[in-house]
Amino acid sequence: MLMYHHVTPAGGAINVTPEHFRDQLAWLRDHGYRSLSCDEFAAHLAGTPAPARSVLITFDDGYLDNYVHAWPLLREYGFHAVIFLVTSWIGDGPARACAGEGGAALPETPDHAECMRRVAAGDAAGIALRWAEIERMRAGGVCEFHSHTHTHTRWDKQAGDKNARMADELAQSRACLARHLGEVSDHLCWPQGYFDPDYVRVAQAAGFRHLYTTRAFGRNRPGSDPASIFRFAVRDTSGASVGRRIRVAAHPLVAPAFNAWKRWKRGQRYAG
Repeated sequence: MLMYHHVTPAGGAINVTPEHFRDQLAWLRDHGYRSLSCDEFAAHLAGTPAPARSVLITFDDGYLDNYVHAWPLLREYGFHAVIFLVTSWIGDGPARACAGEGGAALPETPDHAECMRRVAAGDAAGIALRWAEIERMRAGGVCEFHSHTHTHTRWDKQAGDKNARMADELAQSRACLARHLGEVSDHLCWPQGYFDPDYVRVAQAAGFRHLYTTRAFGRNRPGSDPASIFRFAVRDTSGASVGRRIRVAAHPLVAPAFNAWKRWKRGQRYAG
């Protein structure tokens, strides 16, 4: 399960350059991998066999660069991606230019830190997707879109009833997706990776069954809990490097040992 945020020439901590994204997709294609849809992945968890070399490619938040730089490369290499939208960030207006479509100047696609600065300043319009762009990405079947809540807020860090706030977030997100896309699924990605047992119950009561985390050290196998879906963050690195990580994650003997060691190592770090 691959987790991305940005594909942008800006590079940086949780950004992947278009050159590295191309190399990663080329590695997947050249080694016989295919990408799953959320429905196919849900069927895999429920016990329907998926092809041995399968990945789910996910993007969090819904940044403009997903359209400008990632979408054209996904189309070129024949891969499908899942984008979790922070619905209050998504704006109206015409679709902007994207890579590979002539001489039009491409819009700015800043790095993650700058995107967060603009969101905090109430200026998501320049860095997030528009509904017209989402429709273009959906139309060819390359991308599908699901909930990442409405505002991406850590309500556990705010005053008030966090569970009631989260319930409202999910209701607003579902209404927004239904209004603009004509449908809403049972797939939800937690904002900033945070969740607790209360949030899981709130999400399930709202109609969400498949809950995506930022936890990397576990396996999504048939019979696994759909309320705790593991993903690992893809770095700004070569396709071969990502390929090694995928092979570790898929190995029936290496993966459990690797995940146990990483969880122990993380526990030691926090204990210290």
